[in-house]
Amino acid sequence: MNTLSSAQHSASGSVLTLTWSDGHSARFHAFWIRDNAQEPHTRAPGNRQRLITLADVPVDCRITHTRHTDHGVDLTLAPEDITLHFDQQWLRDHCYDNSHTRAPGWLDETTVETWDGRLGPKLHTANHAAIQQDYYALLALLASVRRYGVARIEGGPVESGALLEIADLFGFVRETNYGKWFEVRTEVSPTNLAYTGLGLQAHTDNPYRDPVPTLQILYCLENSATGGESTVVDGFEAARKLRDEHPTEFACLSQHCARFEYAGESGVSLRTRKPMIELAPDGELIAVRFNNRSTAPLIDIPFESMPAYYTAYRRFADLIDDPSLALSFKLEPGESFIVDNTRVLHARRGYTGSGSRHLQGCYADRDGLLSTLETLERTL
Repeated sequence: MNTLSSAQHSASGSVLTLTWSDGHSARFHAFWIRDNAQEPHTRAPGNRQRLITLADVPVDCRITHTRHTDHGVDLTLAPEDITLHFDQQWLRDHCYDNSHTRAPGWLDETTVETWDGRLGPKLHTANHAAIQQDYYALLALLASVRRYGVARIEGGPVESGALLEIADLFGFVRETNYGKWFEVRTEVSPTNLAYTGLGLQAHTDNPYRDPVPTLQILYCLENSATGGESTVVDGFEAARKLRDEHPTEFACLSQHCARFEYAGESGVSLRTRKPMIELAPDGELIAVRFNNRSTAPLIDIPFESMPAYYTAYRRFADLIDDPSLALSFKLEPGESFIVDNTRVLHARRGYTGSGSRHLQGCYADRDGLLSTLETLERTL
């Protein structure tokens, strides 16, 4: 573990400079230090929520005394004349004195890894019973969803509603107009093309919702039809390939909003306006929305830019359809898979009328999965 080797404040008291034994150095502003005080009178001991508002931080806040210890640093701040203690590892983990210039489309590669069709051997497959009984097995499953956006589960019961047991392990089902779960099988008068035997292009689900469901579970109850294989594609990998090979087209899809809509059943009319490739203000790649079936007329692109937008749209679609980016598998009864619906697109190959194919699907939210995962990581 790197230890704190020096701590000193500037002559004005406005900046604290820390240096660790590995040579890493970082600066912190006095007002930031005061706002993030860890003492019981500023942070609730149980839930660690902040007990002060920004108005409680003096505008002329400054450091008057600095003392570095074996465990961290003690700071005295004026004009309140209070002494605060900070753990050295907490300060190291919360450094913000670094370069914030990153190429658009960047990802936190400590937790996210993009992939193509060669993922196969690395695709995590968990056992249904194990993830319910063994916290380590559950941790491995959730970590795979965080890293790759997808994971499989085998050995589950072949019974209606069994997919809810999976969602209950890390969060809550997100109920929609489709119900707590929905049936994916051939219907005579389908309200959605998912309920036919047609092949489906790789897509993210429900881009017409705001917020979009961030996780989807698909669970197989029967799959004796010829065809009907499931396919997954890493939308982040497709987006980054577009960025690297055609940066202007990447910028086009990330800077203009597309529109999505669904009104396939009585009493339902869903619309949203979001980019197909969504970036955070600092350029982080945070979501992909792609669903040709639900794309509404595009009217938010200037007339002069529409040809370029459609060129970019077509190029992105070609990447999504590229077989080298796709991973395919056929689910057997009792098998399921989870996808991060903000990232991983899923598809289905067409199937014939002989035999039958019956899956159930439900939605959940990624924040519950990440919360459970981080709790398990700290505990285990």
